[in-house]
Amino acid sequence: MTTAAPIDQLVKQVDGLSLDAVKAKFPDTYPDMNLMDLYRAHLSNVLSEVTGVDTAIIYPNIGWTSGLEKGDMALPVPALRVKGKKPDELAQEWAAKFPDTDPLFTKPTVSQVHLSFFVKASPLVNAVIPLVHNKGAEYGFNKADGLKDPKDPSKGQKRIIVEFSSPNIAKPFHAGHLRSTIIGGFLSNLYAGAGWDVVRINYLGDWGKQYGLLALAYEKYGDEEALQKDPINHLFQLYVRINTEMTAEKEDFTKRKEAGEDVSALEANSLDEQARRYFKKMTDRDADALAMWKRFRDLSIVRYKDTYARLNIHFDEYSGESQVTEDAMNQVGNLMEEKKICKEDKGAQLIDFSELVPGKEGKRLEKPLVRKRDGTALYLTRDISELLGRHEKYHFDKMIYVVASAQDLHLRQLFKIIELLGYKDIADKCQHINFGLVLGMSTRKGTVKFLDDILRDVADKMHEVMKKNENKYSQIEDPLATADVLGISSVMVQDMSGKRINNYTFNMETMTSFEGDTGPYLQYAHARLNSIRRKAAVSDEELATADLSLLTETSAINLCRHMAGWPDVVKNTLKTLEPTTVLTYLFKLTHALSSSYDQLQVVGSEPELMKARLALYTAVQTVLANGMRLIGLSPVERYVSPVAPD
Repeated sequence: MTTAAPIDQLVKQVDGLSLDAVKAKFPDTYPDMNLMDLYRAHLSNVLSEVTGVDTAIIYPNIGWTSGLEKGDMALPVPALRVKGKKPDELAQEWAAKFPDTDPLFTKPTVSQVHLSFFVKASPLVNAVIPLVHNKGAEYGFNKADGLKDPKDPSKGQKRIIVEFSSPNIAKPFHAGHLRSTIIGGFLSNLYAGAGWDVVRINYLGDWGKQYGLLALAYEKYGDEEALQKDPINHLFQLYVRINTEMTAEKEDFTKRKEAGEDVSALEANSLDEQARRYFKKMTDRDADALAMWKRFRDLSIVRYKDTYARLNIHFDEYSGESQVTEDAMNQVGNLMEEKKICKEDKGAQLIDFSELVPGKEGKRLEKPLVRKRDGTALYLTRDISELLGRHEKYHFDKMIYVVASAQDLHLRQLFKIIELLGYKDIADKCQHINFGLVLGMSTRKGTVKFLDDILRDVADKMHEVMKKNENKYSQIEDPLATADVLGISSVMVQDMSGKRINNYTFNMETMTSFEGDTGPYLQYAHARLNSIRRKAAVSDEELATADLSLLTETSAINLCRHMAGWPDVVKNTLKTLEPTTVLTYLFKLTHALSSSYDQLQVVGSEPELMKARLALYTAVQTVLANGMRLIGLSPVERYVSPVAPD
């Protein structure tokens, strides 16, 4: 591989082209990080000469193709709006005029009104492999995206808050929280990779009358040892028990009333009333009541952190409903009254959006309550206070809520109220990233299946599979830890395989399969590349001297074409905010990799050829690992598969 900067070597092949000229002429291009920016800039210049159309029109209309067989780039001729001839005639004319001797592209192919462009192999191969090696874990990620002013880094980073996961204290982590956690973790990684200052917030469900009920349950049935050992499950069991008792108590009162009995004295000391009184003590800042609540909260967070660590996720702040003060909510309530946003209705306060927002939008936003008749503020008021408080604390440039689609209306109402309060600038910075349901997650009794149980089950399944290959199993330093990583990869990849908004069915057999587009398949692909590197026993110094001109096989060239496209995939993902955008790319890359092994033998090849192929595969491993880490996976170094060789 050349020791000169790979991009500089590529630029030298094009007369009159320079990195500075590209950056000056084509906004938002970073050719020293993204080869395809350089290729698009050059192609725009050539096509401008051919067509007479300005490069400013051509450049944004050069797009990706759906597959390498259709080219590396494509141009829809009608997008250039050239008059006088039909688009299909222009396509043929321009293809014929395209220079035969272009250093980077072959002559385009025509498909009706589209021009497809294929890159020339040698310049790309000699540029992309050294670029990937040089950039390493940074390849594909453009930190300039996160700057307030890319031309002046001294102005600092943009800040984004990602609120995600948000489980309820004393209730185990279920599938809905899992989706929020996986997607939120991915989005946090995506923005961090793009250079943003990312603040990860876990907004816990940690306040309300249910904690009064839970405190009663702990006083009656609590077990200190069980609480210390597994706080979340112990508190959940207590909550279920006391809730069952409360339901039975209410049913008993109803029957007695129907029989003509006066139960008012019993109701005054019912579990429901006791819970209400206990929670009132919490809101009145009673020291003992708050101490117990805080203990439940702190113990739950410790346990959650263990689970998050397994998923490669951390939080910068554990916030929660409890952190929003009554004073802050009263201020918001008063402001809504002053601005005539809310109105009284049967002693309660509500917002009638149909009176505030014209047309269908106002009707669709409905009439949410913001304060009950007893003066209790509802979720919406709490969320308004929290949002405004966050902006005051963090001065964020963007905030994302990763919350299920069932909350679509709630988030639309929240953002609209913020706007009506006079904070449109803040509302415009907020975005709801929603997602569908996970189906098939209940146990046979119809109860919810919890995350720790899910992760244990898939890890056990992967461990069983691994043990079938005794020879490979014995080479793994910590098989249980590897099984856990593979199991987590299975769950996460299944979750990300479709668009976020789609529901999907949880399927243990499919997700843990070594065949098809699954987490284990990605892990196997990475581990196999690692195995090839180990067996070849070539040092980094030797690898740096590889003669990349030896890589002439179609499969080698296609792998380079895929790698060159990775920065564009990351850039596009910042627009789609869909994990599947990355996952689709990774599976295309690994399919191309899998089909290359028969053509590109490494170990046993002639030494120079071995070095060149190993340089290619090492670069592919880097790109694959970068993509896997972006979606939250931990690439494994060794792997045990019952169906595929090491």
